[in-house]
Amino acid sequence: MSAEALSFFLPEELNASMPPERRGLRRDYVKMMVIDRTTGETSHTQFYQLDHFLKAGDVLVLNASRTIPAVLQGELDGGTEVEVRLAHRKSERIWEALILSNQVKAGDRISFSSLLSAAVLTTENDNPFAVLEFNLCCSALYDQIYQIGQPVRYEYIKTPWELDYYQTVFATSPGSVEMPSAGRAFSWELLFRLQKKGVKIAYIQLHTGLSYLMDDKWHVDPRENLEEYVIPEETAQAVQKAKENGNKVIAVGTTVVRALESGADQEGRITAINGWTNLYITSETKLQVADGLITGLHEPEASHLDLLSAFVSPERLRVSYEEAIIHKYFWHEFGDMNLIL
Repeated sequence: MSAEALSFFLPEELNASMPPERRGLRRDYVKMMVIDRTTGETSHTQFYQLDHFLKAGDVLVLNASRTIPAVLQGELDGGTEVEVRLAHRKSERIWEALILSNQVKAGDRISFSSLLSAAVLTTENDNPFAVLEFNLCCSALYDQIYQIGQPVRYEYIKTPWELDYYQTVFATSPGSVEMPSAGRAFSWELLFRLQKKGVKIAYIQLHTGLSYLMDDKWHVDPRENLEEYVIPEETAQAVQKAKENGNKVIAVGTTVVRALESGADQEGRITAINGWTNLYITSETKLQVADGLITGLHEPEASHLDLLSAFVSPERLRVSYEEAIIHKYFWHEFGDMNLIL
């Protein structure tokens, strides 16, 4: 059963248009729906109660990628203004990007500031993305992007919230075009409380690409979406140890599930790796590493729902999502949370 089959009506008012902090809530006080993988039963609590559901020896794996302000305003040599949305980092200088203009062609140069410009290498007709080569690289490039860019905002966001609202408290490594939002509800206090209980906190890094393409004519198959990921040695060891001791590995976000499952061998053993993945997880996938998942609530027919159905049957998922709507859960990156365990 694919995500197309998991369609449901989401009332407009359940699209979270503002961060919890602007609704008068701490980030870790958002609601949390808990789905039991064995019984399929659903219960409701708040995210700061997460420590009640995990045991000493369990490993919580977070994505350490930091959100960058990926929307850049530039101009062509003739003075034509263009909006560029960074989509996927290909190397230290080269990015795929969505250019919101049909006047840009290969060979053009786009100036973003007195210091930053990019050469347009390709504009493919059968691909929504152009390839840009920037004149700066590494931290110098990110410094400029942070100075002049704006975060990617969706149509249900009516206020231009600052970039800080699009960061998790623990993110360290810049590169995600869209916030890895499953980690947003964590506070340092909750992370310390989990550690005190004996839960191991570990990190991977997977920089998210652009999923929202502004135009229905482009449908990017998730299998075409190659993303770079890093599993450090310390994380691989922590996950392996938990597996050997019969403890649980809980992935915080679909990005973490994809990284962990991509990094595992046939026997489900995991080692340190720096690679690229286009792994597409569905109800047919036998998960080797992740025992549980912390995630937000996903919109109808989103491909992320296919990944969720590897943890819990699409039928159970539908019932839980209908319950979340009745309980007035908020959807999307500023919304409420879902623990599947």
